[in-house]
Amino acid sequence: MKSVLLFDVNESLLDLGALAPQFERVFGNGQILYQWFGQVLQTAMLTVITQQYSDFSSVGRSALDMMAEKHGISLTDDDRTSIVGGMRTMPPHPDVLPGFEKLRAAGYRMASLTNSPPAVARAQLENAGIAPFLDNIISVDDVKSLKPAAKVYHYAAGVMGVEPAQTRLIAAHSWDVAGAMSAGCKAAFISRPGMVLNPLFERPDVVAPDLLQVADQIIAAEA
Repeated sequence: MKSVLLFDVNESLLDLGALAPQFERVFGNGQILYQWFGQVLQTAMLTVITQQYSDFSSVGRSALDMMAEKHGISLTDDDRTSIVGGMRTMPPHPDVLPGFEKLRAAGYRMASLTNSPPAVARAQLENAGIAPFLDNIISVDDVKSLKPAAKVYHYAAGVMGVEPAQTRLIAAHSWDVAGAMSAGCKAAFISRPGMVLNPLFERPDVVAPDLLQVADQIIAAEA
């Protein structure tokens, strides 16, 4: 039986590097983008641990304020809007649309499962040309908890009408893969440049450097 495929969006499908010019303009260094997103993920994890939900856009703004304080930068509201709002228009990685085409041709049901709020997620996926491939756009906002909380993956399975074991989370983040597998889902890891699996956690059965190769492995594994 084919798994229902659940896709992480930010970094996994969309190229975060597109925001570098905004960080170059505001901070004078485009590489601060990656410090910022690391702080975004750390803050997101903290909301899960403390069970104090904040939507992902608010998390992004708080992390941006932390980066500004750290680097001695005064941010304007326009700076915050241009950076956080820029996540709506990030382009897909080159392998993403061909990978979706291959999976659709193989008959898979697919949905996104993202920390982004619903309106942001829809804008992201429509702008990137991914939305037409998806049966559903699922946001953690519906359960008021960010990934990797187990209830997020369970909720997504319920939306798709299957048990968690019948889903496969596809992501370029080891914490997301580990969270999904801990919640009883299968997973696939996209080992994009700089992304590695955490050796403390179970390794998924599908690991490849891009979505096309991930698609090939999933199709072969579930034939």
